[in-house]
Amino acid sequence: MIDDTETWRSPLDEVLGGEFLARHSGDVEEAVRKAAATEILPRFRRLAEHEVDEKSGPHDLVTDADRLAERQLTGTLGALLPGSVVVGEEAVHANPATYDALQGDAPVWIIDPVDGTRQFVRGDDGFATLVALAHRGTVLASWTYAPARDQLATAVRGQGAFLDGERLFAGLPAPGQDLRVATSHPDFTTDEQKRTLRALATDGVAPRPCGAAGLEYLAIARGELDAVAFDWEAAWDHAAGLLLVEEAGGTHLTMSGEPFRVTGGNALPFTAARDAATARRVAEMLRTGA
Repeated sequence: MIDDTETWRSPLDEVLGGEFLARHSGDVEEAVRKAAATEILPRFRRLAEHEVDEKSGPHDLVTDADRLAERQLTGTLGALLPGSVVVGEEAVHANPATYDALQGDAPVWIIDPVDGTRQFVRGDDGFATLVALAHRGTVLASWTYAPARDQLATAVRGQGAFLDGERLFAGLPAPGQDLRVATSHPDFTTDEQKRTLRALATDGVAPRPCGAAGLEYLAIARGELDAVAFDWEAAWDHAAGLLLVEEAGGTHLTMSGEPFRVTGGNALPFTAARDAATARRVAEMLRTGA
């Protein structure tokens, strides 16, 4: 007797087999846009004093938009993929043990509700909502949404990177031109880190402090920036953008010569770049400053 019943597949099976993303990428996009529309944009350039708080210091800010957008995304994405867990910037700030989920077996949604909170608080449109789906340290898909610019960049591993539906290609740096490199902002670096990053202040390189990390990665994927050099590991800042860069043809390297791992334990600083040769060049300069 032939059993023609459909074989049951768990949510994890569907994630690994690609069915989940094939069916639900649009649902994730809708969730990201909705969180921005309901919790972030209504507060853009309208923040009240009581809606802004400091975390570790005056440069490390959090707003009601961060908290409420993350809460909404956590509920929506968790329901979309039963059995998944969420690692969000604000949840980890409240309970650092939440970060350990990146090491587990469950699919993980990595969320930065407002990447570039300082810009958001200043009324600058250079901020983004970042979402990535990962499993056992491999980033499978990402969504980078700049709400004030209404730009959405997406990537699925092995399927390319796109901005508002148009394929992205990082390309190569222009021959004979200084490398354009965005580096960790001085407000967030130690004296030792500043010394390492100063190795990029040399002939043939034009370094500058970074803005929102997610938008710097998007700039690489678009071919508007040659590389970044960052010295912090927070997965919510890097997961979405690194996949975007990879799928646009770029790459990333840590000081050990290995790719950056969202699960942590990286040799810092690290670089992401439009192509492998540029990544190696930037990494070597950073080694000389370490």
